[in-house]
Amino acid sequence: MQMLSANRLAAVIVVIVIFVAGAFTGRYWQNQQLTDADVRSAAKIAALDLTQAEIDSLLPGLEDFRRSYIANRNHLITNDLAPALMFHPLPPGFQMPLPAPDQLRFSQPGKVTLPENRDELAFYTVRQLAELIRNQQISSLELTRFFIERLKKYDPQLHCVITLTEDLALAQARRADAEIKQGIYRGLLHGIPYGAKDLLTKQNYPTTWGATPYRDQSFDYDATVIQKLEAAGAVLVAKLTLGALAWGDVWFGGMTRNPWDVKTGSSGSSAGSASAVAAGLVPFAIGTETLGSIVSPSTVCGTTGLRPTFGRVSKYGAMALSWSMDKIGPIARSVEDCAIVFAAIHGPDGKDLSVIPAPFHYNADLDTKKLRIGYVKTDFERPYPFRSQDSIALATMRRLGYELIPVELPALPSIRFILDAEAAAAFDDLTLSNQDDLLVRQIRNAWPNVFRQARFIPAVEYIKANRLRTQLMLQMQELFNEVDVYLHPSWGSSSLTITNLTGHPCVVMPNGFQPNGRPTSITFTGKLFGEGELLALAKAWQEATDFHRKHPKL
Repeated sequence: MQMLSANRLAAVIVVIVIFVAGAFTGRYWQNQQLTDADVRSAAKIAALDLTQAEIDSLLPGLEDFRRSYIANRNHLITNDLAPALMFHPLPPGFQMPLPAPDQLRFSQPGKVTLPENRDELAFYTVRQLAELIRNQQISSLELTRFFIERLKKYDPQLHCVITLTEDLALAQARRADAEIKQGIYRGLLHGIPYGAKDLLTKQNYPTTWGATPYRDQSFDYDATVIQKLEAAGAVLVAKLTLGALAWGDVWFGGMTRNPWDVKTGSSGSSAGSASAVAAGLVPFAIGTETLGSIVSPSTVCGTTGLRPTFGRVSKYGAMALSWSMDKIGPIARSVEDCAIVFAAIHGPDGKDLSVIPAPFHYNADLDTKKLRIGYVKTDFERPYPFRSQDSIALATMRRLGYELIPVELPALPSIRFILDAEAAAAFDDLTLSNQDDLLVRQIRNAWPNVFRQARFIPAVEYIKANRLRTQLMLQMQELFNEVDVYLHPSWGSSSLTITNLTGHPCVVMPNGFQPNGRPTSITFTGKLFGEGELLALAKAWQEATDFHRKHPKL
């Protein structure tokens, strides 16, 4: 029998401890009988008015339910086991793009040369670095060592790295160089270093989810996104921080910092991905978003992020937080860098059954003047922190010749608790075993309390909320019958919550600075599977500005 690695053994022990603790809890509750008062209290939480006769009728069935709950806790359920119910973002009548190969036309980089000051390489785009590698002006090994040294130098300030994958990176870089010398060129990511949020598995390395109970766990397989990037020739240099279990910027090692102001956090939960890219420690990184985890840290750190359509990128090998809302996307220096990375990672793998096959058509020279561009007029007109920066962004769009069509977002029903219910189910073993006490953050809106709260969400209300979600999807489809893309504030708009529920893609880009010197951002949101047009338009706006070319001084 093959011996378990120390990391793997520790992970197994954690799972067993959590499972056994939950089993003991179940035995305790088996000996406790439900009373009228219990039912009245539960009915009060669920806003139900029950008579005594109704309570008398309920009690036997509730006892049966509870026995089922306790019995189910005797089944070991790991985080990667998805529910039998599957969400897809397609409203009735939606026309999927016809099956076809990807069509990719990236911009030409022009003449790219090595800078006299090598430190300037830290802020070259993926497109520029790819040209240097393709022309063998620099080797992947040289570039990889350069970024590894930057990670080592600046991580003590930023706390953005959980695991440095140095040995793996150097081996991958040497392989890339050997292939390129042989005339084998895999494309624009060949030999390019990158970082991955540490909720994506990489064989033989810890995958900690940023949380104390899991800090020593590892898996014997690679996440699909990691596999696809490796197939494209990219070089994994680091597993980057995330707020514990994908919430915020505080993990078991501390708080990840904003490179523009290291006294403050980088926001989350893709905290390390945004911080490392902004600081020039990696050319791009992989983040995830459930409800703002790409948009928020990209805003705080001044990076460019793509949150793809739900079901575009396989989540196989990624920590599950919400099976119906989790999305994986790139954080980079520019819109086109995001397009380059997305081209490599999207598409089905036969493992994540929520992935919907659809081509990615990207043309850097697309005539975006033919697109119908909307903007959420009421959001931009009311007072909010980034209003002056956003007003200039809208003025830039008009100066470029775009007509902006006022649009209104549908009213957002009170269904935000869908995420709470799914996240609580994903980590219910922590709640049942009281291992949630090990998480660093214990404030009211942190996961430990949210998980406990969610235990009181009735299943009927969860399903009803998802029916209202279908209605919201239909209303958003009506909006996209009028426009192809719309602009809205990154913060201070209901669009962020709405589109994370409906599965629409967005691009977030830096658009200025606050008086305190920290970045601001604006968001462009597109049609389902409309990443090509969305990215082309965002690129046109970004190239008319220079905010993405500004960098923090550490």
